[in-house]
Amino acid sequence: MTDTTTGQAAQPGYITGFGSRGYRSYVLISLMLVYTLNFIDRTVLTVVAQPIINSFGLDDAQWGLLNGPPFALFYALMGIPIAMWADRGNRVFIIGLCIIIWSVMTALCGLAAGFLWLLLFRVGVAIGEAGCTPPANSLITDYYPPKSRANALGIYSMGVTLGGVLAQLFGGTIASIKGPDMGAWLHSLGLGFLFDHIQWDNVEGWRIAFVAIGLPGIVLAIVLWLTAKEPPRGYSDPPDGRTDKAGFFEAFKEFSAKPTFWTLSLGAAFVAFVGYGLITFQAPFLMRVHGVSVHEAAVNYGAPLAAVAAFGTFMGGFLSEKLSGRFPAVAAWLPGVGLLIAIPAYTAAFLASSLSMAFGLWIVAGIAHYAYLGAQYTVGTAIVSPRSRATTISVLLLIIALIGNGIGPLFTGWMSTHFMQASLASQGLADQFGAFEPKYCGVNVAELGADGPALCTAYAEGLRQSMIATVMFFLIAAVCYFLAARTYMRDRYDPASHAAQG
Repeated sequence: MTDTTTGQAAQPGYITGFGSRGYRSYVLISLMLVYTLNFIDRTVLTVVAQPIINSFGLDDAQWGLLNGPPFALFYALMGIPIAMWADRGNRVFIIGLCIIIWSVMTALCGLAAGFLWLLLFRVGVAIGEAGCTPPANSLITDYYPPKSRANALGIYSMGVTLGGVLAQLFGGTIASIKGPDMGAWLHSLGLGFLFDHIQWDNVEGWRIAFVAIGLPGIVLAIVLWLTAKEPPRGYSDPPDGRTDKAGFFEAFKEFSAKPTFWTLSLGAAFVAFVGYGLITFQAPFLMRVHGVSVHEAAVNYGAPLAAVAAFGTFMGGFLSEKLSGRFPAVAAWLPGVGLLIAIPAYTAAFLASSLSMAFGLWIVAGIAHYAYLGAQYTVGTAIVSPRSRATTISVLLLIIALIGNGIGPLFTGWMSTHFMQASLASQGLADQFGAFEPKYCGVNVAELGADGPALCTAYAEGLRQSMIATVMFFLIAAVCYFLAARTYMRDRYDPASHAAQG
């Protein structure tokens, strides 16, 4: 690993990019894998949602809290200082260190003795993951010239949805493993003596999933440290005469004067509001409304839908690059078009009584929904100088985290609980809510007494109505993206005028 942050090189990096084409591709794929791991470790909690809800006896509002404000708050708070460090320090080292932190904390989630411990370990995951995207975006813009960045950042952004695919496949599969079977497998490998103190009969599958998925990240961090180079800052941008690094307030002064930054941030935040709300309750929705198992929800539906979202992310970046010659502001307005398509598709999917019909509509919605993801980075990095990009993206992610991750799952969970309570009240069963035990729905409803069927139906329908209510926030996001498109070309960073001002 070499730190070469020494300023603009003599060769025209803004035409060639940093390093050979093959090496640039290697680094880009490596960073995409880092982002993929980031979202595997972040998303696996939602894959095993219902088993954890059942284990700890949580209602949907509590589950939304676990997935929302605490994670988002620490993710946001740590993002800015880490990004400031990334604008001045070695970005490869920072990313590797943060991988180790969030990987260890993910593994510890599997050891949580209760709701509070799980909450604390999730905060640890948030602190580590805050150091992934800002320095990675900054690296990519130094590796790739402006003409290639939309596609490169689109490929990087596929980590979000690819991470979702792998979290579903690995999380759903591993979570279906019984504790005794895991113990027997370890003994067959000759490793049983290391775990003799564990009572495998008491180990739930979701705990095994966290440990198995968390620890491999340490290996990826070491590989990244050994093979990725730190390019000169601004290497792939036309020279503007500045080679120093921007402090936070200087960077803030630069991006805060751009209306595009604020409309883009709000648009991305409200998309995340919906996205995090839906993914947090996707598996419970499939299990409650359509009666599938944890493994089926993850492998048969969750993984394909995440793959569809990855395709949508790629297509968003691909179309933006292909159409940019004819429509220079396409990166800003294309997400708005996708969201207007996603609203009716998602709504129809949640209302469909047939799972096959719901799945088909969900595919259309997912492609249209995730076309936004690369745009938030393409536009966000295009409106500021290379000196300020990591800090700019960190503030963008702070806004997204606070509104999207912070409030989205909490809103969806609270609305689900509210709709369930309202349904029970209309049936004269309001007093049954406090004693309701969700673990019996779909397994042994008779344990809930004569009102069991009504309780489980309200449990499922409350979540259905909540998912539809959450999707409506796409309207706000779409308006924000169209507003961003109106100012994008005026706000784009111009090296020539920046150099003249400097």
